[in-house]
Amino acid sequence: MHFVTVLSSGPPMIDDYEKNGYLVLKSFFSETELYELRQVVSHFHEEWKLQNAQFYAESAINSAYLTAEKYLKASERESLFRFIGSGKLMTIVTSIMGDRPAFMNTQLFFDPVNKAQRNYWHRDTQYHLSIEQQQQALSGPKVVHFRIPLFDEPGIELIPGSHQRWDSDEELYVRLEQNGRKNYNELSSGVAVPLNAGDLLIFSASMIHRGLYGRDRLSLDILFCDPVPELMKFVDDSSLPSPEIVAKLENAVAFECALASKTKNSY
Repeated sequence: MHFVTVLSSGPPMIDDYEKNGYLVLKSFFSETELYELRQVVSHFHEEWKLQNAQFYAESAINSAYLTAEKYLKASERESLFRFIGSGKLMTIVTSIMGDRPAFMNTQLFFDPVNKAQRNYWHRDTQYHLSIEQQQQALSGPKVVHFRIPLFDEPGIELIPGSHQRWDSDEELYVRLEQNGRKNYNELSSGVAVPLNAGDLLIFSASMIHRGLYGRDRLSLDILFCDPVPELMKFVDDSSLPSPEIVAKLENAVAFECALASKTKNSY
């Protein structure tokens, strides 16, 4: 495992993202900006654990759809929408993804209850695409994670550049557990990216990666994608804001794009 030298807060180095598939902006969010976010996310997490107790106890490492109505009050949902639709965050999102990114989902990542549970190498695409489709997706529409750690944590381990190239033999055997390998085995090409509260990690969903467990991590991922039907079908209607909330946001382009795409296409 190698460790990466991360970037200071400031304008993102887009060339670095295009080359490596990830970018870290250190101390991007202030403690003041994180305070309300922590309150909302922590409330969601406690409610989610109560309603998913068995799954949480057995194997869970993440939850999703934080902006839906199921676990949060209206005021808390609006707070999340304001955070996602802030001018500060959306300036970075559009610099990475272009002028018309679509909001896709939110996820919350945490440590497994079972301390012996191993982390695992994967591409997000492997859970809904064939091998051939995974290869094609490397040059297809983009899905990008924007991760905000709420507390200091070990972070994530990535294979730089794997968002644009197919697996080496070693990577494929481990990721798909072939030839006696396990998906938690070390990879010589892995780069660890430790994260502190307030950092912003941007990474391609197509790249080979795995979470690093420990220190009671709690990281909010906001996913944006190109507004194409094959990706927009994964957007949950209940996680989108009402027109009244959209009108209150500093930069609502990602929500507007998602809402327009969902209206245009019938799934």
